Amino acid sequence: MSAQASVLFIPHGGGPLPLLDDPGHAALNRFLRAWPASVAKPDAIIVISAHWEEPVVSITASAAPTLLFDYSGFPPETYEYQYPAAGHPALAERVQGLLQQAGIDSNLDYQRGFDHGLFVPLILMYPAADIPCIQVSLAASLDAGEHVRIGQALAGLISDNLLILGSGFSFHNMQALMSKRDDSIDARNQAFEDWLAQTCSAPDLSAAEREQRLVDWELAPHARYCHPREEHLLPLQVCFGVGQGAAAATVFQQPVAGFIASGYQWD
Repeated sequence: MSAQASVLFIPHGGGPLPLLDDPGHAALNRFLRAWPASVAKPDAIIVISAHWEEPVVSITASAAPTLLFDYSGFPPETYEYQYPAAGHPALAERVQGLLQQAGIDSNLDYQRGFDHGLFVPLILMYPAADIPCIQVSLAASLDAGEHVRIGQALAGLISDNLLILGSGFSFHNMQALMSKRDDSIDARNQAFEDWLAQTCSAPDLSAAEREQRLVDWELAPHARYCHPREEHLLPLQVCFGVGQGAAAATVFQQPVAGFIASGYQWD
């Protein structure tokens, strides 16, 4: 197992539903629980969460972050989860330095806790909570090219034994997710997922071609049906930037809450 950073984009599912053993999340839960065995245990985890947007890219810098239960309408026990992973102020400062070198403004946030984009998947992946974690926000511009550049700046961490985790969802039409009542395949969802898998994983695309496709993702089949708002896709653009344009492995492509969702890994 290499000590080089692992770069992984995942669907994190719907709110705390993965932790409630929701049947629609069974395939995702199996994947998240099994994946850590495929890599060396990281020294720290950096999560780019779809659930944090700031005018200036922000980084959690507290030594002991609390949890932020940023969902509503779920059973009482979903507001009592614990994930007492330590923060990593030194790593947060290093991330800020890399962003600064790339000309990207950033901010260290000593108050914000870990949102469910971090603690839901990590409770399944690393339940011992014994790996320090930081979160990096999206930029409120939601500009795809800017998020690729954020990832390219973080590529300076690639030689470290880290997990850089893009926590989002490759399909995030909430109206469709809330209204689906059967197991049929949504052709628009499938067409977008096929495009995304080709973009991230096809070996015959150059790094420049991949980047252009991800910057211009709205030109993909049914892009705005799958992402009426793009915040759940943008952690993927960050991961792509960290991966410096290399082809990713498509490590997950199965139904989550009734729609095909995918995960990608850059080594």
